[in-house]
Amino acid sequence: MSPLRLSGLFAFLLFFACTYTLKIKDGQTAHERKQFAVAIPMLEKEFAKAKLRSERGKIAFLLGDALTRTGQDARAIQWYQTAYDNNYGADALKALAYTLKKLERYPEASETFKNLGIEIGSPYEYRKELTACTVAQDWLKQAPANGWTIDPAPFNSPQNDFSPANYPDGRLLFSSDRAMSTGTKNYAWTGNRFMDLFIVEPNAASAQIFDNQLNSIGNEGAATFSANGLEVFFVRAIGAYKGDDQYCKIYYSQKETPDAGWSPPIPLPFQKEKINYLHPALSADGRTLYFSCNDPEGWGGYDLYSVQRNLQAENGWDEPKALSRNLNTPGNEVFPTLDADTLYFASDGLPGMGGLDVFRSYRMDRNAWAPPYNLKSPVNSGADDFGFITTKRAPKNAAANPGDLLREGFFTSNRPGGRGGDDIYRYEQRVPPPKPPKTDTVPTSPQAYKMLLEGYVLEKIFATTDDPNSKVLGRRPLAGATVVIEAGNKKQTLTVKDDGFFSITLAENTDYSFGASLNGYLANSTKFSTKGIAKDPDNPVQTYEVEIVLDKIYRDKEIVLENIYYDFDKWDIRPDAEPTLNRLAEVLRQNPGIRIQLGSHTDCRGNDNYNQTLSQRRAESAVNYLIAKGIDPGRLSAMGYGESQPAADCACARCTETEHQTNRRTTFKVVE
Repeated sequence: MSPLRLSGLFAFLLFFACTYTLKIKDGQTAHERKQFAVAIPMLEKEFAKAKLRSERGKIAFLLGDALTRTGQDARAIQWYQTAYDNNYGADALKALAYTLKKLERYPEASETFKNLGIEIGSPYEYRKELTACTVAQDWLKQAPANGWTIDPAPFNSPQNDFSPANYPDGRLLFSSDRAMSTGTKNYAWTGNRFMDLFIVEPNAASAQIFDNQLNSIGNEGAATFSANGLEVFFVRAIGAYKGDDQYCKIYYSQKETPDAGWSPPIPLPFQKEKINYLHPALSADGRTLYFSCNDPEGWGGYDLYSVQRNLQAENGWDEPKALSRNLNTPGNEVFPTLDADTLYFASDGLPGMGGLDVFRSYRMDRNAWAPPYNLKSPVNSGADDFGFITTKRAPKNAAANPGDLLREGFFTSNRPGGRGGDDIYRYEQRVPPPKPPKTDTVPTSPQAYKMLLEGYVLEKIFATTDDPNSKVLGRRPLAGATVVIEAGNKKQTLTVKDDGFFSITLAENTDYSFGASLNGYLANSTKFSTKGIAKDPDNPVQTYEVEIVLDKIYRDKEIVLENIYYDFDKWDIRPDAEPTLNRLAEVLRQNPGIRIQLGSHTDCRGNDNYNQTLSQRRAESAVNYLIAKGIDPGRLSAMGYGESQPAADCACARCTETEHQTNRRTTFKVVE
């Protein structure tokens, strides 16, 4: 899933830009400030005036992106095509491919993905998307006979309505940015109001604000309640640092009796700063909270976590734990919900039809989850489908005849044809008609349970060859790398061929580590665990995948470290910089033979001596952090460059804030 495509998902992100006081004068600035609804008309006017082909390509791409992020995919297609026709390159083609897939134009999407692989020089990168387009077309053909019916809920608005939740009295809670929302200002991302919690009778057409103690003038969403209705967990956006973007946190509130008011909401204590915590789901017994989080220590992207209540713990909660690797992927797993022992969630990292698809799993024993099952069409579509809940289901083990109700409930989708951006849909699942008997009577022997893992060793493809600071276009297989596989006290070594591929059979309840190395590249590793993966009688053979990306060593060339920021006039390492430095520390541990220089650069504002001193102190802070992580001081040096080597080519007085930020950077380079 491309970062561009993912960040366009309004309801999933709940990743709210802070309120800027800077006056917006042009479309590019509006886009940078995440004010996409503001940016669209400005960019349209700027495109009409643009004379250079390169300028037209960039504006067209920004227009397509702004339209995608505001749910206008059909309009975005023409702008991505225009951007590509004006030499904007692979980014425009990638956005076009994913948008075509989202709109279920699968043959066109397949052709575009093929062209994209050729464009970047790596058919490997989009092989899964080509398979997904073929599978999705088959699922669409099967949909009319699979027992599901889908209808839009009567209470949808022309704005965004999403993330339904069961309220204990039978009503339905959901999130919306409709005109009734609290406050008087509009959210510049969408042009709508900020999001609030609403409540409605499931069959009614008119919803009401849920509670003003929980709703604020900012954004709230994705709530879950205890069985007695006296506790609520929901999402609210807050900022970790003054002037920063806001991050989502899960808040908690309670009331003494059903008729009492809610207590002032407080954030749950286990949450880290500068990380998004989303989509809480409370178990029926109230002991376990599930949620989605983009903690960099997870499996990648957003992962599903659970956390146990513990009255003996100082803050009342144990440490959160990521769910098993068969549920979490390097992509994004979000919007968990519970129905007895069944877990529903949305993912764009598992094979699906387009954006987020709804999947089902269930707990098979205390810590093991069944392999996820895609609910397919018509629940899933090329668009984003998520927030699936059950309001009624047939009794367990009840005899079922064709046409009998199995379950009903609601989910969210931004598929075409809805009333607003995100809409809530009601579903019914009934027992489908029996399938025709198979004519093939050849007996088959029972298949043994087996878990397979396929691995690939890859290298990055840069937009500018041999420039590690240029945009990464994709990855391609790296031939000749050595892979060391460790599981407990067992070790296996192998060498990959031109396709970068290796495979092994996995053992149950085992942690694996995979280390890859090749001369001229930085060694790297990844992990996989079969702990928590249950056997599924319906799918006895399960195949998983890992990728190990090796970075080429560019000696004496500075490489920018992303997400290293400092407070004004300070040089101490902020918590949000720690994940990047932790990853650098791990690179150094895996490559004990290299020495690096940490460099720090300032923008041009301030006098030369001040900037030189400040940058030296910042570089030394980064070095000291790595030393505290156990890295030998002899392998590290610090260099402050002040404002002497700007990365952005602009006169100081005319630099934009983005260009100043580009110049304020922390780098490292391998010196031997």
